[in-house]
Amino acid sequence: MFKNVLPPFLNILILVSLLLYFVPPSLISHYLGANSGVIGFSIAALVGSVTLIPGFVSYPIAAGLIQQGASYAVVATFMTTLMMVGVVTLPLEIRYFGRTVATMRNILNFVAAIIIGLLVGLILGLIL
Repeated sequence: MFKNVLPPFLNILILVSLLLYFVPPSLISHYLGANSGVIGFSIAALVGSVTLIPGFVSYPIAAGLIQQGASYAVVATFMTTLMMVGVVTLPLEIRYFGRTVATMRNILNFVAAIIIGLLVGLILGLIL
């Protein structure tokens, strides 16, 4: 099973690494930084929702984003949607769980991801 899972995850890491290399830190900081506001949360939530990947793949991506200037709240939103919401996997979920359950799971997880990101921003804002 591990041999079947490894190639897609390596491809994701390579693509994200290339993206972080070619996109200037100032652009990431501008759109995903502390002053990005609703736009930063929206970008993080929408991009993170596209695919569903496990934590051990998303942590290096998050570290790279933070090093490039993204805010912790936006990265928390991105990581949460990345791991909990899956637009690409929705047809498979519908096949196994039914349309209502699969759609509600994704909607509720999307809302939870936004709340988690806001809470991370609030808590870190109080601490820092």
